[in-house]
Amino acid sequence: MSAESSSLSRRVVVRVICTLVAAGLITALPAAIAQADPFYSRPTAELGESGPGDVLATRQLSYHLSGIATPVSVVQLVYRSIDAQGRPSANVTSILKPPGTPRSGQAIAYNSFYDSLNPADSPSRSIAGDVTFGGLINTVETAFITPLLLQGYPVIVTDTQGQRADFAAGPEYGTNTLDAIRAAGRAAQTGLTSRTKVALMGYSGGSIATNWAATLAPGYAPDVNSRLVGAAGGGLLVAPFNNLRYVSGSLGWSGVAVMAIIGASRAYGADLTPYLSARGRVLTRQLSHASIADVLYRHPLLAWRDIVKPRYADPASVKPFVEIVNKLNLGQSPTPTTPLLLVQSTRGELEGTAGTLPGVGMGDGVMIAGDVRSLARQYCADGNRRVRYEQLDYASHSSAALVWAAQALPWINDRFVGKPAPTSCGHIPRGNSLRPVRAR
Repeated sequence: MSAESSSLSRRVVVRVICTLVAAGLITALPAAIAQADPFYSRPTAELGESGPGDVLATRQLSYHLSGIATPVSVVQLVYRSIDAQGRPSANVTSILKPPGTPRSGQAIAYNSFYDSLNPADSPSRSIAGDVTFGGLINTVETAFITPLLLQGYPVIVTDTQGQRADFAAGPEYGTNTLDAIRAAGRAAQTGLTSRTKVALMGYSGGSIATNWAATLAPGYAPDVNSRLVGAAGGGLLVAPFNNLRYVSGSLGWSGVAVMAIIGASRAYGADLTPYLSARGRVLTRQLSHASIADVLYRHPLLAWRDIVKPRYADPASVKPFVEIVNKLNLGQSPTPTTPLLLVQSTRGELEGTAGTLPGVGMGDGVMIAGDVRSLARQYCADGNRRVRYEQLDYASHSSAALVWAAQALPWINDRFVGKPAPTSCGHIPRGNSLRPVRAR
């Protein structure tokens, strides 16, 4: 995307926002106000008495698009999960009921790419009728969810980042997703049961949840793992240290890297302030509740060295940061046992990110093809031969989402009817190293 087209897109979004404000349809809630909704508040004692996936509260409502109610019925659940540090937490998921007769014993967990540091932008709040600038991404994603509903699938849409909006904290995305599936099967109002077969799907930020859920399921939630028919992800974050190097200094995605640093640090309770420059401290404060819609193409050429003190110009010299990125490296996590579809594109230069950095190479603008290839090869070598890797050498991150969606649903349909999963094992080119980063 060029700077001109990006500017045009932002102007269009602003006009939409102004129209919604004029019509009285927008309610831009800051996080502190949004958190005041009693549906989201659970006493600490209640969490301690419950187990993962236990339902703590239920409500039924209509699915909303930009604050406007639609005929689609939704059951929202507050349920118990754990955060990135393994502490009990309460989270929210929304089960969308398809029009007509739903498929028997089948559901899709659609994982959103809402990508925000503000809980007010979460899918559950948009579905309930709140409208925020960052939450408009949830409205855009209706284009991906509607085909699922029209094919009769109940759709589980979870606040994958939790109620603190821990953006980029992959393991937390995974446990939130798995416990949401558990909860959906325990609430009679959803029409789902503990035997319902489930497919995982998600693109970009939604792919973080999809793939972390798949990798954690055998150990964390074997009861859910036995019901998974497959996981379809696209534009996948694999080794965040590599991604930081890739987008640092890029035209469009450099600000999102700062968001990821904020979200991951928040999730693991790490204070990076002593390492930040004056500009870095200002920027992290400004973006502490930002969404991806606030930062894309807003911080061109911003690099890691611009936000840290000169002696920390090498990100590997910041020990707390190294510890976090190693925890978020999918290449250091268990291999999923469910069939996988991994779609990754390589034309990142179309979104202002060069693909010439040694050890990183080509990507889609934010995610790295070599990392995804290495992960797929690793899964094959570890015994999961039901891995399909698709590389799109003509698309960037944004445009590849449509190609991924067109491939993901037929692939999922085939998994539900029991067709053998296609494989790319033995034909996936080599990629990058996924070894842990050594602090220097």
